[in-house]
Amino acid sequence: MAVSFSLRARRSATLIAIGVLALAGCTSESAFPDGPILLVCPWAAGGGSDRVARQIATLLEQDLDVPVNVVNVTGGDGVTGHSRGALARPDGYTMTLITVEITTLHWRQMTSISPQDFTPLGLVNRDAAALFVRDDAPWKTARDLEQAVRAAPGRLRASGTATAGIWHLGLAGWLTSVGLRPADVIWVSIAGAAPSLTELLAGGIDIVACSLAEAQALLEAGRIRSLGVMAEERVARFPSVPTLAEQGVDFSLGTIRGIAVPNDVSPDRVRVLADALRRVVNSAEYQTSLSNAGFTPAYEDPVQFAATLRETDERLGDLLRSDAFAGLAVQQIGPTFFPALLFAALATVVIGLLVTSRFQRRETSAPDDGTPSPPGAAWRFVEPLLWIALYVLLAEWLGFLLTAGALLLVYLVRLGTRLRIAVPIALLIVPAAYYVFGVLLRVGLPRGMLGW
Repeated sequence: MAVSFSLRARRSATLIAIGVLALAGCTSESAFPDGPILLVCPWAAGGGSDRVARQIATLLEQDLDVPVNVVNVTGGDGVTGHSRGALARPDGYTMTLITVEITTLHWRQMTSISPQDFTPLGLVNRDAAALFVRDDAPWKTARDLEQAVRAAPGRLRASGTATAGIWHLGLAGWLTSVGLRPADVIWVSIAGAAPSLTELLAGGIDIVACSLAEAQALLEAGRIRSLGVMAEERVARFPSVPTLAEQGVDFSLGTIRGIAVPNDVSPDRVRVLADALRRVVNSAEYQTSLSNAGFTPAYEDPVQFAATLRETDERLGDLLRSDAFAGLAVQQIGPTFFPALLFAALATVVIGLLVTSRFQRRETSAPDDGTPSPPGAAWRFVEPLLWIALYVLLAEWLGFLLTAGALLLVYLVRLGTRLRIAVPIALLIVPAAYYVFGVLLRVGLPRGMLGW
């Protein structure tokens, strides 16, 4: 039996080696891009960032002639999405809509990810913060709302984004400017403007801070009203909304949105993507679409955008470290807490199984006759994890098709499947999985050194 398995294993390894060598002549230097591009949006669907990301994706898809798919990676106050973008494969096939929060998260000690972990492609949008209440609310101006907060500190609830996100900083900055404390309004952390506005209409919160564009539909329907925009002048699309400066408050703040790729993407690929983004953002279609939706289109090239990120990082870092924002800068439980807890629990289970299995073998073992004992429960539990780890280690280098095909083939042989059966199964299942996920669902699967 041992000899039979050894022969099968050798045949399998030989077949895999021949396949890899045969494919080694293929080249991955075809025109870039030649496959789907993933655009990571760190915020919820329906919000301003999501809407900008989808407009960019639609036009980039036309310009580059490849699918550009937006995926909303929410959680961790923006940490999850920005981290996924920064740590993605540096092959140019993953871009991220980075928002102004990338300049605040590291100051809050939530992540080490910062603007320095990205290569900017360009700025695509700027929007000022604004204050919104329900249409039936008793406050008609920002001054009315200020007096309500002053009369009952800690009673009103607000949202618009995650804790210490840009809209939270906008509200807190306004409160500080009028002599109140940021904590005088309770901030409810919600991942995006769209769900925050829904909560406002439901009565769960009293105030929303976000951009005018994100609230445009409800504003035009008369279901909410804006008490003021934190801009130096009125927004052209919303001429009836006064600035805070007109109401005697000298404070302005807004968001910036841009596109970036992970560091270490080759300069040639960065140039292709940056040129395409410049054409898209400067196009009449993009300018008109964003303006009609109430957003402010704005373009900066990679060098200018990098400078803007550095300046914003310094300004908001000073703001978050100031006495006015004490208590907002640090979140004790970050987004890695629960994955770390899960990993610790998994490690505990593995160790427990190993120890239990060892004691069981000692208690039930027959006299040593040279026959190896069968694998215990611990090994049966650990082995699939090892195969998963092998895939993670090899997929980036060999690509999905080669890695998944080779591992599935070897695993089937390991389980005792005959080679003439295992090979057709691997050749059928792996390409089918690639077609479903990589083609139909447009998931960005690892392409590897061969560009697959």
